[in-house]
Order: sequence, then structure tokens, then C-alpha cells
Amino acid sequence: MDKQHQLDLGIDKIPPNRNVLPYDGESIYYGSLFASRQADFHLNYLLKNIIWKHDEAIMFGKHIITARKVAWYGDSNFDYTYSGRTRTALEWTPELLAMKKLVEERTGASYNSCLLNLYADGEQGMGWHHDDENGLGSNSNIASVSFGATRRFDFRHKKSREKVSVVLEHGSLLVMRGTTQACWQHQIPKTKKITTPRVNLTFRQMVEMDRTDIGSD
Repeated sequence: MDKQHQLDLGIDKIPPNRNVLPYDGESIYYGSLFASRQADFHLNYLLKNIIWKHDEAIMFGKHIITARKVAWYGDSNFDYTYSGRTRTALEWTPELLAMKKLVEERTGASYNSCLLNLYADGEQGMGWHHDDENGLGSNSNIASVSFGATRRFDFRHKKSREKVSVVLEHGSLLVMRGTTQACWQHQIPKTKKITTPRVNLTFRQMVEMDRTDIGSD
């Protein structure tokens, strides 16, 4: 990513293997997990082969269909409920399992499920939220792998309202763990400057594998 692109995103590039949070949590930005050609291959595979569907939710009594698309894969075809809608996990593909194994080797953690998000361009994003649902357990570990367009990822402390940002590049890995979800919210802000897609994989370890609420990144 060139310097001008960094300035367009409104943030300087953060060195890899560093906790981006100043306190009350640990979110490690590992930098590149995949070389450029590997990342290109995975992005192409994900765009063409994942069973993408527009997310649906019940908000304020209304049925909402989001522009962003999602997919849910896991160790077993269990159900989970999110925003008033129940969904069933799909079985892992060999490619997703290979990526999961690499993430587990890099982080030293284990994961049994993955929520995937597809943002068609910069005008699709995700507002402030946190992933602290019961199914994730306390002090959850969420590994976020990004492919495609470089996007800014913001944190906001729930009490102090302090904000921290990190640039998530093509093929990069960010791990949120410890008290991060309890103390911080996060978002993917919208921007008209980005015209290409981004795919995000969030690997999770669910402690309850039936009718579990989960969030997204």
C-alpha cells in the first residue's frame, strides 16, 4: 500500500506483531499472513465459491436485508440466532480448513467456526458493535483475516470513547482477544474512495454449538 493510500484512509500504517490497543484489551495486528499471490488466489476462490447471501435481520420490528453479504461455516451444521433470524452453518470447504489451520498455527489458538463477510466496495461497511455473545464465552479470541481492498478498522473504548484505528491490508491477520470485546467496540467505516471488494473471515471458538447469537466484523 503506498503512502498516498494510507493518507486517504486517514491513518499511518501500523507495524506488524503489535497490540493496537493502549489498554483494556489485546488486539494483535500480525500483518501479512499470506504472500501477495496467495492472497490473490484466496480472494478469487472466496468470491467465486463461497455461498454468499445477503444478511437479514429484524430491527425495530422491520425485516431488513443488508447490502453486505455473509456466510457461516463450522465444524457441524448447527444453528445460531442473530438479530431475530436463525441460520445454519455450512460444512467447511477444504480451502477454508487449510486457512483455518494456518491461522491456528500462527495464533496458537483453536477455532471451530467462521463468519465470512463480503463488502462489494467502500460504500458497504459495518457500524459500531462488539462481539461479546454468550456463545463466544468470556475473553473470546477472534481471528480476522482480510482479502481484497484495504480498509480502515476502528476501535472505540466503551467508557473513555478513545478511538484507535488500524489498516487491514490484503492477506493480513488481526486477532482480538482478552477483554477487547468487553471494553471496546469496532467498526468498518464506509468510504466512497474504495471501489473494489473486501472479504473478511472471522474465525471463532464457539462454546455453545446450538442456537447461538454471534456478531460480525
